[in-house]
Amino acid sequence: MHLSTAEQQRLKSRYGSWALITGASSGIGKELAERIAEAGLNVLIVARRKALLEELAAKLRTQYRVEVLVVEADLGMPEGIQHVLQSAQALDVGLLVSSAGFGTSGLFTESSLEEEHAMLRVNCASLLHFTYHYSKIFQARKRGGIILLSSMVAFQGVPYSAHYAATKAYVQSLAEALNLELKPFGVDVLAAAPGPVETGFSEVANMKMSMALTPKDVGVPILQALGRKTTVFPGFLTKLLVYSLRTAPRTLKVRIMQMVMGGMTEHQRKG
Repeated sequence: MHLSTAEQQRLKSRYGSWALITGASSGIGKELAERIAEAGLNVLIVARRKALLEELAAKLRTQYRVEVLVVEADLGMPEGIQHVLQSAQALDVGLLVSSAGFGTSGLFTESSLEEEHAMLRVNCASLLHFTYHYSKIFQARKRGGIILLSSMVAFQGVPYSAHYAATKAYVQSLAEALNLELKPFGVDVLAAAPGPVETGFSEVANMKMSMALTPKDVGVPILQALGRKTTVFPGFLTKLLVYSLRTAPRTLKVRIMQMVMGGMTEHQRKG
């Protein structure tokens, strides 16, 4: 999917000239980097895998004639966050896309506490740091955009993915509040809450997904929603899953998610 010419012009005029995108080496972050570059914004792309970033950078420079800055950083470490902010210091960043994150699954008591802490640092702490930093800049400037990657699992507890869902609930709540806090200053904040997406996430989380969207299904709807909505549920599958659960009591939603996630992680508990 591609943005219309009008949407490309809207993004560039409202959020140009640079976008900072974390988690840009694959999945939704990579797709958003491509669509943002297609709109004519220069991009600073961040991830741990430098080779993949360089490959993407070469494509964006050639195909869209934009400037691309590659920053290799581990956002689970404070020095990684500082490295990104220092690299972006001289750039006119008008759009922040916080897409970096990973998940865990299975019984909470059988998880690695070290890995859960690492996920908390990447999914929440680094997102908080970047959001706080650029919220202040955008507020003073009276314009800017922030996209925070939430998830459809953010709206209820999710057995067998308890802590991951909790990190996304944090992101969702922060985005909803900042959308109203920063709106008077001309700053747009969006929570993007997709359903299952083929991003490599399932391999990291050791989950088996029978149905999933692709990053190309969700990139354009997310960017179209920026400045127009508080939360976007991108893709038909996401909307189907979210709206089918909308009228269910929260306790029932948790039970339903237990069955869904239980099926996706059953192979872990058979070992």
